[in-house]
Amino acid sequence: MINGRQQTIVVEKGANVNIIIIVFPGVSCDVKLDVRLAGEGAEANIYGAYVCGGAERVKISVDMCHNVHHCNSRQLFKGIAGGESRVDFYGKIIVAKDAQKTEAYQENHNLLLSEKAKVDTKPQLEIYADDVKCSHGATIGRLNEEEQFYMRSRGITLEDAKVLQMISFISPVLENITAETERVAVAAEFESHIRNIIRNI
Repeated sequence: MINGRQQTIVVEKGANVNIIIIVFPGVSCDVKLDVRLAGEGAEANIYGAYVCGGAERVKISVDMCHNVHHCNSRQLFKGIAGGESRVDFYGKIIVAKDAQKTEAYQENHNLLLSEKAKVDTKPQLEIYADDVKCSHGATIGRLNEEEQFYMRSRGITLEDAKVLQMISFISPVLENITAETERVAVAAEFESHIRNIIRNI
């Protein structure tokens, strides 16, 4: 994808598109997607994972346009922001008047690791049809200290407990990488970066 330039994806009748966006620490980016479901039975799934530990600026914008009936979409973005990083997520699901029997879901969940990190998330729905199933949601939270205490009581170090929490948090995105070798490699790289971030907290 071209950083900062909107990418338009048109999904025709019966077609399926799966997109996974991975942003490692140290990378600033501006991702803009315009996805248009243009044929009956079209499906689009977009997944994203980002981990920021310094002064990164990550912007993700997705317009999911359901233009015809009987189309499905799902968006799941999960990220971790530390240091002085800034994350902006904007997502909109647009369901046209004639796009009946639409199913569309959008989620954006974030963990904050520092007081100076900032996440701004804006999921939106714009629905003009009546017979649809649509939902959206967003959360911003911190690492669960009770979970850390539980793991430490069983001999796990605090660092390892935090790593496990963070890897577990983003794993629902990574699970959608179908090639096992790539999935394992991406998870290992995230773990390495996460350990470095934790040591600098």
